[in-house]
Amino acid sequence: MLASGAPPANANTAKPAAKKPQRERPPAAFRYAGHSAAMAFADQVATRHGLNTRWVREQIGTAERLPAVLKLIAPPPSPAAKNWAAYRARFIEPVRVQAGLRFWHTHAEALARAQADYGVPAELVVGIIGVETLYGRHTGNFRVLDALATLAFDFPASHPRAAARSEYFQGELAQLLVLSQRAGVPPTQWRGSYAGAMGLPQFMPTSWERFAVGFDGDGKIDLLNSPTDAIGSVAHYLKAYGWQTGMPTHYPARFDDATLDLDTLLAPDILPSFSVTSLEAKGVRLDDDARRHSGLLALVQLHNGDPAAGGSAPSYVIGTDNFYTVTRYNWSSYYALAVIELGQTVARERATQMSTGKPGD
Repeated sequence: MLASGAPPANANTAKPAAKKPQRERPPAAFRYAGHSAAMAFADQVATRHGLNTRWVREQIGTAERLPAVLKLIAPPPSPAAKNWAAYRARFIEPVRVQAGLRFWHTHAEALARAQADYGVPAELVVGIIGVETLYGRHTGNFRVLDALATLAFDFPASHPRAAARSEYFQGELAQLLVLSQRAGVPPTQWRGSYAGAMGLPQFMPTSWERFAVGFDGDGKIDLLNSPTDAIGSVAHYLKAYGWQTGMPTHYPARFDDATLDLDTLLAPDILPSFSVTSLEAKGVRLDDDARRHSGLLALVQLHNGDPAAGGSAPSYVIGTDNFYTVTRYNWSSYYALAVIELGQTVARERATQMSTGKPGD
């Protein structure tokens, strides 16, 4: 006899709940503790830099291989044609210009002091920090230890310079560990770009070691949280790479098509290689300021897309040694000119604000 209230055996009862499909578990992260070359490298780093071998092995062993980093570092299968107009528009735009004005207003004293100490114009420092991280808004969310280990030990073999790039990132990884020991920061705590660049100025660990300065007087170097340290460090970097105070970065370029020897002029790329006299003999027409320039110059070409696909003719400027110095921060003429023009744009807007008595608007 059924218990009171229990349904008969043949009653329609609720069907058992369908099993939820199991989600596929993501593959377990690969850590470099099991990578023989990484562990051998750890031993070398410990010996070379006088670090505790067990500690170095533990740190590198904790690093994870990041597939996303490998995707980001690989060149696109079908690279788009370079387009200076499109590249420029990414950086010389209202949001970045207004952020630059606020940055300059807030840190005017540090920018002026860096200019006085290193001879690097404040507008150039503003341009670099603006292009690199939008004044600290976008400094990167990758764990730098993981990114550098991935590129040090698993750099894509298909890259034409894979061996050299792996060696480079191994050096950066070693320097990250040295920096961590000196700063008292666990290596796992550093965050930065997929290539391992850190802080407002996006310094790699070796650049941090060589060029970063404590500019705010607190006795330590902090490019992650101190805009003043970042300002001084960028100026110091450019000075160390040969910035010459008072020299322009570039001049406008015009051509005499009848005598233009474009192939010869472009052969050295952006390395200043021609005197004023030589440039003019090869069909370049210079303005009066450029004709008074005493050093060597380069013809810098910037493409504006594929003309066959609706792009326009290339743009040109005459680059000086100082233009070349800016490219030592990032080896790209497009980057250098974007930095320069962003800084100039912010400087003009700031001058307008100062003249109207509304600085910082």
